[in-house]
Amino acid sequence: MELKDKLVSSYMAFEDTVDVNSSVHDVRDKAIEIFEDKGFPSKREEDWKYTSLKSILKHDYSVFPKQENAIEYNDVKKYFIHDIDSYKIIFIDGKYSSHLSQTTHDGIDICLMSSALSKPKYQLIIENYFNKVATKDGLSSLNTAFSKEGAYIHVPKNKLVQKPIQIIHFSTGNESALMLQPRNLIVVDENSHVQIIERHQSLTENPVLTNSVTEIFANKRAIVDYYKIQNDKQSASLIDNTFINQKRESHASVHTFSFGGKLTRNNLKFYQNGERIDSTLNGVTIIGDKQHVDHNTLVHHIEPNCESHQDYKGIFRDQSTGVFNGKVVVNKEAQKTNAFQSNNNILLSDKASINSKPQLEIFADDVKCSHGCTIGQLDESAMFYMRSRGIPEKEAKALLMFAFSNNVLNSVKIPEIKQRITKIIANKLGVNLGFDL
Repeated sequence: MELKDKLVSSYMAFEDTVDVNSSVHDVRDKAIEIFEDKGFPSKREEDWKYTSLKSILKHDYSVFPKQENAIEYNDVKKYFIHDIDSYKIIFIDGKYSSHLSQTTHDGIDICLMSSALSKPKYQLIIENYFNKVATKDGLSSLNTAFSKEGAYIHVPKNKLVQKPIQIIHFSTGNESALMLQPRNLIVVDENSHVQIIERHQSLTENPVLTNSVTEIFANKRAIVDYYKIQNDKQSASLIDNTFINQKRESHASVHTFSFGGKLTRNNLKFYQNGERIDSTLNGVTIIGDKQHVDHNTLVHHIEPNCESHQDYKGIFRDQSTGVFNGKVVVNKEAQKTNAFQSNNNILLSDKASINSKPQLEIFADDVKCSHGCTIGQLDESAMFYMRSRGIPEKEAKALLMFAFSNNVLNSVKIPEIKQRITKIIANKLGVNLGFDL
């Protein structure tokens, strides 16, 4: 049985076991119909022209884990940003782990989607926000149909969340192949500020396919600072769908660090619904072997006097493949828009490849918009200069590549994340430089 047929046939059994309010049942039913009609995307679709899912859809994934598998903190400590105090929402094979987590209801809600979808006290938020900004494509609709667990974060107005929030999904390898569909809902009310760190991590070499959907609502003058650390095993694949709806004078930034996994697809969409909004999309990709990372971004400028900044850096070794498909849309009413988009790439092998397609669709006449793409190799004159001053070739290459990605790292607001990413980059480049950028 193909995976699509298996999922559709499993839906009714799943729906009967899930405790949610009636309005969510209706949303699920419509979502599974959309998935049944559209199915998984193929390369015939323009947005998926350079990314095929065939190699990851061939496994016989378990849709519902048969048993729980407890893990100890010391076994997974290295995957946490453990040198900062933080709230933690931890999942093991798709199920909440209370002993690894630290949640709160003290003035803010940092808890679970399963609670928010079923308990009456959350019903108003769910009705106003759940599935309101996620697109109705096949993959997002599949997640909506099977949405049960994930992170639910609601920050009321005028709140500064004192600690970052870590959302980590572990897969233990209990199943020979496992499909996970986490669903996150993050609502940040007026004048509030939150920082969030997200990671998906396999603990064995068993195949894992994660189809994740995150909806983020940044209301008036809210600040959302989001970090995605993607450094999984090469048996794991991730399709990450993140949708951000911004209101007037809000600031939202998403940093995506893609280093591991077999296939990673990041669908990141910003919708600016108000004036004086700022959106930041930054990313660093360093991959090798036959890894594949695809960044598909959209910033939709709907109203005037707003800004957006996109800066994605890629370093590709061996037979790895990168894709950048970034679009900026400026409505006719969105005068005085300032939009910047850049995608710069280094190929370290003749067999590595990058497909880059920065796009602007501008319907206003009083705007400042720019986009650009570069694909090249390391600067030979800079290499010669460094080698002539006694720096070994390997370290010289690493220094140049650190410098290449440094402006993205400079925009990271949590020092401990910056240090962790610096160490991961050094490890990916096979060097120990002995300093942090």
